[in-house]
Amino acid sequence: MSYEVKGQILGFENTVNVDIHEVDELFSTMIDADNENISFTMVNPYILREYSFDLPTSLKILLNIKENSKVNVYNIVVIQEPLEKSAINFLAPIVVNEDNKTVGQAVLDSNTHPNFGMAESIESFK
Repeated sequence: MSYEVKGQILGFENTVNVDIHEVDELFSTMIDADNENISFTMVNPYILREYSFDLPTSLKILLNIKENSKVNVYNIVVIQEPLEKSAINFLAPIVVNEDNKTVGQAVLDSNTHPNFGMAESIESFK
C-alpha cells in the first residue's frame, strides 16, 4: 500500500512516498517508493508491550487525523544478528492515517515517557 509522508522521517528528509507491507502480525516493512535502497523494518508495538502516548496536535493536523480515523502505529527496528538483539525505537513512532494514506513521525519526550527507550532490544520482551 502506498502512502505520502507528511513532515519528515528523522534522518530521511528526502523520503516523500513510501510503501508499507505487513510481513506478519509483528513485523512490517516501509520502503521509500522513489528509492528502493531505503527501507525500514518496523514492529507493531502493541504486540510487545503496553504502548500509549498522546499524539502531538501538530501531527494530528498534518495527517488530518480525526477522532474516528483509522490509525496504525509502528516503531522502527534496527536489525541485528541474532534477531533478538535488534533494537526498537519507542520514542519516535511512525503514525499512519489509513483513511487518507498519509504517514508521519512523532517524536516523544523521554521525560514524559520514561518507560520508552530509543534502543530497546527485542529480547527484553520475551
